[in-house]
Amino acid sequence: MTLPESGQQPSQGRDLASHEDSVLPLDDGGLYVCQDGPRTAPALLLLHGSAAAVGSWRALVPLLTTDHHVIRIDLRGHGRSAPPTGGDYTVSGQARTVAAALERLGVDRLVAVGHSSGGYAATALAELRPDLVTGLVLVDTGPSLDAFDGPDSAAIGPEQWPPSDAMLRMFASTGFREGFEIPQDLVDDARTMTYEAFVGTQEAARAYLAERTLPDRLAVLGKPLQVVFGDQDRRWRPSSAADYRKVPGARVAWLPGSGHTPILEDPAGTAALLLAFTASHA
Repeated sequence: MTLPESGQQPSQGRDLASHEDSVLPLDDGGLYVCQDGPRTAPALLLLHGSAAAVGSWRALVPLLTTDHHVIRIDLRGHGRSAPPTGGDYTVSGQARTVAAALERLGVDRLVAVGHSSGGYAATALAELRPDLVTGLVLVDTGPSLDAFDGPDSAAIGPEQWPPSDAMLRMFASTGFREGFEIPQDLVDDARTMTYEAFVGTQEAARAYLAERTLPDRLAVLGKPLQVVFGDQDRRWRPSSAADYRKVPGARVAWLPGSGHTPILEDPAGTAALLLAFTASHA
């Protein structure tokens, strides 16, 4: 089944034959998956952050598909994926669902890439399936709770749901560098969420970090690691990216002039770091 991506128009010259959208019928509801690039190439899994969806990767995908099978998934409660059974928005629950989807797709080896809280799902997937994940790339994924420097999601209450464009733009503004124009489709993606999903995913991310910091989890995992941070991040203290250096062999890089979302603010710079990493660990 082929579906149009939210906010994306086919670009001239793009290899549309390699693009496929599908809703995988899993036991606990459908999961929306996009695949691009040659299916025989090394696989890259891209996991979005809270209140986002697969469209948040749209600027990066064309830069990766020459040599990679790029897989994007709407996590439970986001985009076109069904909400989780029983309201289980835990990070480990998201990872189990992603693992089931990858098994259905026949993927048995990949590099997992997570943006923001998507990095927690990517890490949890590696914890759950260390045989599957050969390496991790974390893009502006906060290492610990004390590194958080963003807005309080409690500022939007259930009585204000669904929020207005203006309210969502105000909340999302710290997800980018000062002056960056927030794409309308990202605002629309956030509005499609239920309030339960909006709050549940953020509470799940906090609980995952409260249980154990990400550098501590990753040091035990022993997986190759690339960390990418915008040096103008207004959600997580940019200097906190250095905390990942406690992970043996970790690569840490800052993108100058980028905020919390370099996958849209500097896709070329993000792709260059990602591809240099996958050349060694795909």
